Order: sequence, then C-alpha cells, then structure tokens
Amino acid sequence: MAALLLSVIYIAFIGLGIPDSLFGTAWPAIYSEFQLPISFASFVSVTICCGTIVSSMLSARVIRRFGTNKVSAFSTALTAAALLGFSFSGNLPVMCLCAIPLGLGSGAIDTALNNYVALHYSATHMSFLHCFFGIGVSVSPFVLSLVIGGEQGWRGGYRIAFCIQLAITVLLAVTLPVWGKVHPRAEAEGAASGRDLRLREIARIPGVKLMWCLFITSCAIECTCGNWASTFLVEYKHAAAEQAARIVMLYYVGMALGRFLSGILATKLDSWRIIGIGQAVLGAALVILLLPGGPGLAALGLFLVGLGNGPLFPNFNYLTPQNFGEEASQAVMGTQMAASYAGIMIAPAVCGLLGQAVHMGIFPFYLLAFYLVMLAAARRARRLPRRDQGRA
Repeated sequence: MAALLLSVIYIAFIGLGIPDSLFGTAWPAIYSEFQLPISFASFVSVTICCGTIVSSMLSARVIRRFGTNKVSAFSTALTAAALLGFSFSGNLPVMCLCAIPLGLGSGAIDTALNNYVALHYSATHMSFLHCFFGIGVSVSPFVLSLVIGGEQGWRGGYRIAFCIQLAITVLLAVTLPVWGKVHPRAEAEGAASGRDLRLREIARIPGVKLMWCLFITSCAIECTCGNWASTFLVEYKHAAAEQAARIVMLYYVGMALGRFLSGILATKLDSWRIIGIGQAVLGAALVILLLPGGPGLAALGLFLVGLGNGPLFPNFNYLTPQNFGEEASQAVMGTQMAASYAGIMIAPAVCGLLGQAVHMGIFPFYLLAFYLVMLAAARRARRLPRRDQGRA
C-alpha cells in the first residue's frame, strides 16, 4: 500500500511538470496566430506565477482543512481545466484568464506534495520526486512536437496534455482512501496538528528568511538558465540556433541527472552534504561559463550548472521539517514555494533587461551574483538547530 501511494505521488508530480514547459514551447505558434509581439508571453507567465504565489501562501490552511490527498486531486483537476481552456483560447485575455487556475492549482500541488514527502519519506524519495517533475517537463515539448505541424497545431498539444492531466486527476480521486491507510494520522482531520501561522509569525522563525534566500537563488539560477542560455549561446558564443537548442537540452539532462544522483547519494549522505557537493559543482560550472571559448565549452558549463543546481531544490525542501519542526513545516513550506516562484518570475526578466541594455555576455556574471548570495545564506543556514526530533 505504501508503494502504491508513493507511485501515485510520483505520477502527480509528473502532472505538475506537464504545464510548465508547454506554454513556452507553444508560444512561437501562438503569437504568430494571434499576431502579438513576442514579449507578450510575459502577461501569461506572470499571471501563472502570481496565482502560484497566492495558492502557496494559502496552502497551509487549505491542506489542514481538507488534507493533502483532496487538495492534490482538486488542484490537478484545476490545472487540467486550465489546459483545456488554453486549447480553446482565441486571444491573449482569455489565455490570461486560464492562467489563473493553472497557477493556483500548480502552487497548491507543489506545496502539498513537497511537504508530505518531506514529512513521511526519505531524502532519496524527495530527489526522485523531482526527477518525475523532470519527466513531466520533458513530456510536453515532445508531445507538442508530434502535433504542432498538423491540423490542430498547438491546440492539439494542449488537448493531449489535458487528457494526460485528466487521467492523473482520476487516479488521484480513485486513490483518495489510500492516503489515510498509509499515513492515517497525517490525513485525519486534514492534518489538524499543523500550526496556523501568519506570514509575519513565519518570518520571525529563526532561519526562515535564510531558507527563502536559498530557494530564491536556486530557482533564479535554474530559470534564468532555462530562459536565456540559448540567447547567450547564439548572441555571445556565436552558436547556431539548432546547436544552442541541443546545448540547452544538455542543461536539462544535467538537472535530471543531478536529482537522480542526489537520490542515490541520500542513502549515504545527509542533505547538507549533498547540497555542498552540488554547490561545488555549480561553482565550477560558473567558472567554465566565464572562461573565453566557443559553444562546446559553454555546453560543458551549462550541463554542470544543471548537474550542480538540480539537487539543491529538493534537498532544501527536505530540510523544512528538520529546520522548523513538523507542526510549522506546512506553513513554512508554503512561503518557501512562494519565494521560489518570486525568483522564477523576477530573475529571468531582470536578466533579459540587463542583456538588452548591456550585452548577453552578462549572463554568467548574473548567475554568479546569485550563486555568491546562495553560498553566504547556506553557510548560515547550516547552523540552524535540528527540530524534528531525529527524523530519518
């Protein structure tokens, strides 16, 4: 029964990843059809991020009332409905409207499942959980590539994604009773043992702001690379567009591999040790990106950025009950997810503005600035006292 529940959670995280890469991949076809400027994609992406931040901040109360199982099922249904809405959208305002439930649903799933796995499973399972997110992120572009040239175009990709998401919703609905059987105390009365904390109270907890900083910096590096690495390669390293696309794929491969290796290492090492290894690899990667050289050297650097930064996010999540105790973990986790999405929303946009104002050669220096802040925050966060009373 426990294995079944873990499988369901993994599949739910595939569903979380499916919408994340779909819009960006489909956008060239969308803005051509709607005759929009390329930059108008920001209206949709910012709306999604705002919805995610709101739901992350409210997640503790909702999960405490309804339980992780019901919140995960309903939120997945919400994202499925949003994907269907995208497929029928005829203009940008309708897409922005559909982006609201997509963001709300994604934030709730992300917060609920990260905290649930941090409380009830090992660090290995947390890293593997985020590997499955990588599968979801990879599925969308692949599916879209199969249908975008056909009669239904990009809308067909969204409808296929909707069908996948609907199937995951049905699976979560059917397996609702399993959660209570595997971890009855956690699901009883919607995990009522959790503490209802306001944002001001959470911010006063020692170490919370340090962890916010770690989430922001890690996600800023991750998403800035995803958004601007290709432009950096083409404009600054003089790579062809096709070559740049293949190199960016290597970056995502490195991220997935880093999380997989983190899961294996977690059987021998604690989370802080894995974080330290990841940060060392990330530092070496940024040095490589700063070196003069062609696209080949940059490809190695970007692969290592993914390899080093990939394990950080799941391990930061796993530390939440250890750092702040089980009762406060759900409330703190919600604010950590909100901080993550703030970094995702703001950091790539600022990099784009700087690249336009100066040159895309600023890209590795921009990443380095976030990395140095991360190192300083991590050094202090390591000293936080353990409050989970010996959780494995």
